[in-house]
Amino acid sequence: MTNTPAFLKDANDLLTEKGFTTGNTWYHGTSSALVDSIKEQGLKRSGDKALKAAAKKTMATIGNSYTETTEPVFLTQSKELAHYWAQQTVRNRSVRIEGEEEAVVFEVKLPEGLNTQVKPDVGAASLLLVQEGEIFMAHLAEIYQANGFTAPEIDLRNADRMEYLDKLGMAYFDADIEASHVELLTN
Repeated sequence: MTNTPAFLKDANDLLTEKGFTTGNTWYHGTSSALVDSIKEQGLKRSGDKALKAAAKKTMATIGNSYTETTEPVFLTQSKELAHYWAQQTVRNRSVRIEGEEEAVVFEVKLPEGLNTQVKPDVGAASLLLVQEGEIFMAHLAEIYQANGFTAPEIDLRNADRMEYLDKLGMAYFDADIEASHVELLTN
């Protein structure tokens, strides 16, 4: 299990028999290297330009082409899960970008009209088929069990789309999120 700081542990308050409860507050985990940019510009779809550029350079070096895709802003209703994804971002960046980075979590509060546009991340089904997804599911199982619940099971082929949000805490917003809706969490 990751070393989640105490001020980000919220599964005890959010978990029920049906999974994570959802409200009007969301969280996004990322690298400390992106804090200033996010505070200034908000959360951008496919926002980690340095990591994209490094991946493109690596692919060119080995003779492969790199097609950049526009990904939505990934969100979760849990600070604890956002911290997990922040750690993954730091790990992924450390492979291609030098420097000391830490996992950070941003709180996202959207006005009601925008909040209804947050969608369950059904695309996560492909993630769950690879090792990274297996590691996430093991981490998620530990969170559930630490809070007195059975680890979630999900049938990737037949799951209701809301299971990705409720059981796995995976959501997305398919637009940029203004800086006025985003706040860095600190203890």
